[in-house]
Amino acid sequence: MQDISPIDERYQRPTWDEYFLMLAKLAATRSTCLAFPVGAVIVKNKQVVATGYNGSPSGSAHCTTQGYCYPGLSSCDASKTLPSRAVHAEANAIAQAAKYGTSTDGASIYVTLEPCLSCLKLIISAGIKEVFYETSFNSGEKVLVRDSFVNEGLVTFKQIQLSEVIAQQAAQFLLNPTSVARTVRCVQKL
Repeated sequence: MQDISPIDERYQRPTWDEYFLMLAKLAATRSTCLAFPVGAVIVKNKQVVATGYNGSPSGSAHCTTQGYCYPGLSSCDASKTLPSRAVHAEANAIAQAAKYGTSTDGASIYVTLEPCLSCLKLIISAGIKEVFYETSFNSGEKVLVRDSFVNEGLVTFKQIQLSEVIAQQAAQFLLNPTSVARTVRCVQKL
């Protein structure tokens, strides 16, 4: 059997974790939240089950369209008393799966921001077993609550990052046509 391997080492396939994190980052580009654009992707058996991003509830005015979250308040994180108008990305992804009758039991979720405790409880209740996140969010006593769920075996957490090579390669794919022949030379190993 002949092994054909690429000579051009500049091309590298993303890992599954990098691939799904990139999809979550793309979902975040749809966010209508002025404070934190967040994206989420629910995955089961290496297949995307649902995606979500944070923003105002369906049918409600988008904060990005209005230019504010509440009259006189530039973004939700500028107030200590008013709650966010946004439905979180994780909740939207779970709602999308439920809306279309897709099970999330035993799935994983990839998010650009570590889930808040409310979303974490929803994730656990939806049967999602693994959380992969890019940026930390919880601190102090919230970490203790999160870790108690982990210690009970209800969910696992793993912080992940894109490698610089994969990020640069993805940017090139986004900025240029992708469905054109690549000039990758291959060599046959006998």
